[in-house]
This record gives sequence, C-alpha cells and structure tokens, in this order.
Amino acid sequence: MRRGGISLGEVKCDECHRIILYPERYLAIEEKDGLEDEEGETAHYCVECSLKKGYAHYKAEKGEQILTFFSE
Repeated sequence: MRRGGISLGEVKCDECHRIILYPERYLAIEEKDGLEDEEGETAHYCVECSLKKGYAHYKAEKGEQILTFFSE
C-alpha cells in the first residue's frame, strides 16, 4: 500500500539515505525484494527516488502538473 506524507524532518530516504526535511513530501510503501508487496517491510522514499523507482508521477489536473503517488 502506498501512503504519501509530509516529513517532520525525522524521515530518512531508504534509497539515497538523505534526511527528508520538513515540509517535504515522501512515500511510505511496503516492499519485498525491491518490489511493491502488501506483506513486505515499509520503505520510505523522497520524491526524487519515488520518481526514479516509478512509484510517483506527474499528471495534468485542472491545467496544472501535480505529483501523485497513486498508480496510473
């Protein structure tokens, strides 16, 4: 399950290992062996790493580009 959140400055990206500063967005997702899996461990990813892994994308809505963590 994908859950987007706003960091309070205490979240670390599991991919690039940087601290996700307040008020940056991040993704919390259950993964097993690097793939999304309901029975896996929770991983946290910054926006950049979420985009690289294909867990996030931008879409046009009401004439604006918005970031979403939902599946296409």
